[in-house]
Amino acid sequence: MAIDAIASSGIGALSRAGAGAAAAAGASPAGAFSDGLNKLLASVDSSAGEANSAVSNMLDGAGDVHNAMIAMQKAEMNLQLTVQIRNKLVQAYQDVMRMTI
Repeated sequence: MAIDAIASSGIGALSRAGAGAAAAAGASPAGAFSDGLNKLLASVDSSAGEANSAVSNMLDGAGDVHNAMIAMQKAEMNLQLTVQIRNKLVQAYQDVMRMTI
């Protein structure tokens, strides 16, 4: 039985966006960050779609229960990562808004 590594596409996309912002010619850091967030949301959406298709295949008899559970766990982990990133962004925004000038 082969065990595949779970790709940290969400974290990697954000870190590459942050690192690439300084190297990109003419790209603003805000644009690179928003691109990273868009890629993260796209990966969450695609992993949810893969989980749905794996469950559909399992119900049709074409797929395996094992593969369906793995796909569902990957989708859940991606969603949890996205929610935690959103929570940190909201917390940072609220901290900035509470600062006195």
